[in-house]
Amino acid sequence: MAGPRLYSPYDQTMWESIAEDRMRMQRCGECGTFRYPPGACCPNCLSTEADWEEVSGRGKVLSWITYHKQYLPAYPAPTTIVAAMLDEGQILITNIDRAETPKLALDRPVRLIYGDHPDGYRIPRFTIDEQPAS
Repeated sequence: MAGPRLYSPYDQTMWESIAEDRMRMQRCGECGTFRYPPGACCPNCLSTEADWEEVSGRGKVLSWITYHKQYLPAYPAPTTIVAAMLDEGQILITNIDRAETPKLALDRPVRLIYGDHPDGYRIPRFTIDEQPAS
């Protein structure tokens, strides 16, 4: 199975965790800030110490957009892209099933699920969280 294109030398561990349906992000060993996208140092304290921790995958919708023109073969129109603030504090942008688009609202709870990309690797996607954690 082919993997996704790596955009930095720090992406590989994240994509390996997504392939296992358990997204992990870097977490600063000094101040505890989660890093996304992965990088060389903490954006909060500039420490280079980090561990990889699984994220809850839960968050709240910040914004979304629906593309009515197809730009990429893997995403036929209409495609809705959602930006959500994860409970861990990082903003993640990915797509959501088109049937769920009418349910989107600001601050609506969402959670990560995982799906297969046509190019042969797993991707994180959002779904409406009908039973948000208390």
